[in-house]
Amino acid sequence: MKNTADRNNRRNSIKADGTPEAGGKSRAHRALAQMLICAVVLLAICVICRLALRNTYFADIPLDLPNSNRVGELRVEAEDPSVLSEGAIHERNGYLRVPVKPEREGGSMLRVVDRDGRVLASHYLEVRDNYVIRDLSSGGFSGDYVMLVAFALFCFLSGLIMVWHFRKARGQAFYDYSTIYFSGFSLFAFATALVMLVISIRHLREPAAFPMMSVYTSLSAASWQFMQLTFPAVLVFALAMVVSNLVLLRHMTPRIQNVLGILIGLMMLAGEGLAWFLYTRDFSGSEWEWRIQNLICNVYATVYVYFECMLAGAAICGFKATRMKPSMDRDFIIILGCGFRKDGTLPPLLRGRVDRAVSFWREQKQRYGREAAFIPSGGQGMDEVMPEAEAMKRYLLEQGIPASRILKEDRSTNTLENMRFSGEIMEKKDPRGKAVFATTNYHVFRGGIWANRAGVRAEGIGSRTKWWFWPNAFMRECLGLLLNRWKSELVLLAVLIAFFSTLTMLLG
Repeated sequence: MKNTADRNNRRNSIKADGTPEAGGKSRAHRALAQMLICAVVLLAICVICRLALRNTYFADIPLDLPNSNRVGELRVEAEDPSVLSEGAIHERNGYLRVPVKPEREGGSMLRVVDRDGRVLASHYLEVRDNYVIRDLSSGGFSGDYVMLVAFALFCFLSGLIMVWHFRKARGQAFYDYSTIYFSGFSLFAFATALVMLVISIRHLREPAAFPMMSVYTSLSAASWQFMQLTFPAVLVFALAMVVSNLVLLRHMTPRIQNVLGILIGLMMLAGEGLAWFLYTRDFSGSEWEWRIQNLICNVYATVYVYFECMLAGAAICGFKATRMKPSMDRDFIIILGCGFRKDGTLPPLLRGRVDRAVSFWREQKQRYGREAAFIPSGGQGMDEVMPEAEAMKRYLLEQGIPASRILKEDRSTNTLENMRFSGEIMEKKDPRGKAVFATTNYHVFRGGIWANRAGVRAEGIGSRTKWWFWPNAFMRECLGLLLNRWKSELVLLAVLIAFFSTLTMLLG
């Protein structure tokens, strides 16, 4: 009774969308907490640096000087010295750089005057709460240099945190949506860190030519920057999908599930082309019309990049799942079924799964003397002469597997039921038994997620398939992963859209 209660507790800890409460969710929470700690530490460093510099702001005032020697003849004075105090000036790339410190809240004009007292240029600055100087014309503020570097570092550290959690997810814990997020969105974090580093360097070297307003625009368009950086990879991937799908159609009947590679490849290329059109077309209108156009562009790019990162994450997880090698201490080997021939013989796809299971069984027995029990899993379809489990059992007997080591599961109609009903068989035989499931390579990762959802402790092994069949089948798996929890994906996408929309409307 205790073992049954333990198993029920494990099942109850699985969410309806298939995410283990104590597994992926806790890892995601730890990752978010670590990112938050990084943000707080970096923010504290920014505040300390700003205080150490006494909130000094470097104002760059454009001035047409025929001769740099004239800088010594100029002076900069604040219209209201009680608000701002200015330091020594120097010329830089056609601009006058003036260090300014706040004295009290308020606003004041900085005037550049020559030795005859003529005003050559003026620049308005405001001192706001906490004695932060704001430059309304350029968008700059006290400590903006430090803040830029800190944000680039935060993006880089966030990427490292996600990679670290991805690498730490091993065994059954690997089969979780959090690993997709960690692997896919770490790419976005690293790309954003690279973009911010370039922006920071450019702003540091040419603050007047590349002011903070330009920085804000680049930041709000981070998704578009990512699309530009990843376009070569997207192009190669899309073309590979189309080519493999065309070869697939030479061997299989043209159906919607058999042309996913072509459809997705063309959609990805069309998506890149539409983004290029939106961001490069000429625009004329008011400031708010310009912001609205940027909003439309950035929302579109955010949606595209979200699915691009999810696709990349699923591809990385799917590839790694096929490379993982479960420890050879298994008590059960679940074989996931699929369609077979009308005469009861196994087609190459299903035979590959059974052969992979037999190979694992024999290697484990030879090396460790441990005989696992096979659980061929699959019910009888409307057009099948027998249950899939029975067809697999017959093939196992032909391979010399003792009948006593075969436990049929012949009720299931899908992968979730494969796992759930197989788990019931395992529960009766050995509640603490460890399992491995055998399926085709493209299905290992998703199969592991279904195992978690069913409360089955199992890792996956995959059989190989034709190179032209794998990409299209894997696209079906990726779409299935998204559809399994479409509500959660929509919520996450909505949060990202809201974030970048806010940046666009506030910062431009």
